[in-house]
Amino acid sequence: MMGTNTDSSMIQDSNGAFPGDRKITVVFVLGGPGSGKGTQCSKIVENFGFTHLSAGDLLRAEIKSGSDNGYEAICFLFNCCTFSTMISNMIKEGKIVPSEVTVELLKKAILESGNNKFLIDGFPRNEENRSTFENVTKLEPEFILFFDCSEEEMEQRLLGRNQGRDDDNIETIRKRFRVFIESSLPVIEYYDQKGKVRKIDAMKPIDDIFEDVKAIFAVFPAKDE
Repeated sequence: MMGTNTDSSMIQDSNGAFPGDRKITVVFVLGGPGSGKGTQCSKIVENFGFTHLSAGDLLRAEIKSGSDNGYEAICFLFNCCTFSTMISNMIKEGKIVPSEVTVELLKKAILESGNNKFLIDGFPRNEENRSTFENVTKLEPEFILFFDCSEEEMEQRLLGRNQGRDDDNIETIRKRFRVFIESSLPVIEYYDQKGKVRKIDAMKPIDDIFEDVKAIFAVFPAKDE
């Protein structure tokens, strides 16, 4: 059974970023690129009423917006003319975007949502992401949903899909694998030591995977209840 942590689910930001009495439940969703996180998140949203926030999608949306978004100082440090250009360049290199940037985008999305249950997909990608998120939001995740899949399988899935993403080429895919292994696995190990990791065999067919996911989310009321 999963434990709950009501105290840590209460965001009480001294700067007023979140209403102090708003109970927020966050589940981090981690797995290598192509592990099927997005597909399963859609099913969780449909069945359990969570809001799906993809760190990658938020960053890509920011790139398309062409916005400076108040981050002129960061843009200067990275020798980029706009905030969106900085993010784009880092993603193309397979690098991790500065934690402050991603956390601010996530915080904004949570603030603008009317929901109080969130799946944060593809985050935290490293220890700095994790500590920045917890320090800024005063929130710890309820648990980590970890989709475990072999690199060979993930590579085939990514090369076979047709989503029109600029970073779905073999060179960038392999860079993303290396970043995940070097940076994200330590985060999973950190939360595993706290008993918060829920590991899913992501090599199975999609429907079989979701049966395992449903068992983990059984502590939350189904959407139609």
